[in-house]
Amino acid sequence: MRPFKYTHVNTVQSATQLVSTHSNAKFLAGGTNILDLMKEDVERPDELLDITFLKVADIKMITEGPNKGGVSLGALSNNTETANHELIRLNHPLLTQAILAGASAQIRNMATNGGNLMQRTRCPYFYDVDMPCNKRVPGSGCGAMEGINRMHAIFGWSSKCIAVYPSDMAVALAVLDATVQVANSKGQQRRIAFTDFHRLPGENPEKDNNLLPGELITAIELPPNKFASHSYYLKVRDRASYAFALVSVAAGLELNGNNIVQAKIALGGVAHKPWRALRAEELLKGKEATEANFQAAAEAEMNQAKPLEYNRFKVELGKRAIVRALDMAMNNGSK
Repeated sequence: MRPFKYTHVNTVQSATQLVSTHSNAKFLAGGTNILDLMKEDVERPDELLDITFLKVADIKMITEGPNKGGVSLGALSNNTETANHELIRLNHPLLTQAILAGASAQIRNMATNGGNLMQRTRCPYFYDVDMPCNKRVPGSGCGAMEGINRMHAIFGWSSKCIAVYPSDMAVALAVLDATVQVANSKGQQRRIAFTDFHRLPGENPEKDNNLLPGELITAIELPPNKFASHSYYLKVRDRASYAFALVSVAAGLELNGNNIVQAKIALGGVAHKPWRALRAEELLKGKEATEANFQAAAEAEMNQAKPLEYNRFKVELGKRAIVRALDMAMNNGSK
């Protein structure tokens, strides 16, 4: 690890001002990703700004939103607190399931909600500084494109990058129509729809998200939803724990009897960002909640995939995972 300066800050404005004026400084919260990247010499900040000292109560709390059933997640609340919070388990159990499917208990105790959104890909070509990687060194090429790309994207990739985004929590947040609240160095705040927060690689895979320079996540806001009792998070992976998804599915069904008023579906492990299955959602709207309709929706969504040499299996796996997740959501996870 290269030498760096460690600074702790007390206010959001001082934190954002320092990062705005110092392009090679990084925020430090739980440190579960940035420190790994520094040890591997992938990230090379010369200053870390410890934001765990921020004297802003809301940034460390989980509180009820202005509308009944809505929740505001403080960016510095950790994943364990979030998954186990009464408001989340009651109103957003999908998020609890997704968080508990990720990492280990020790990491969840350290990882923050804001940091979860900021984590970078686990692509081995990104982590290996001897390999070409446009995300790590723009213009150097993509080693995964002609390499072992079993874990890589089948949706939304470009010739510049085929990496996937690793978070389980974020896949659930995409279904929950979350909003990310951020602050800048001028004391201004703005809100970003969660589906617009992360980026597809396009020509600039080094840009993971749409934050502006110096902006800091302060909260994640969840609106009320009508599918808390019919939601499910399914994660398919190579081993039962501490593994990233081959394919994951967050599914929520708003039902009127056996008819689907609306469906919300997002996939993980298949794209550079959580992938909303919009085609499948549209096909399910107004239909009966039957396995045949689930299969038709899954087929329609996954037929848009563009698999690579070693990850063609993800297309069929995705179809089956969507059907399974919808079936479990329909039956409240008890089938």
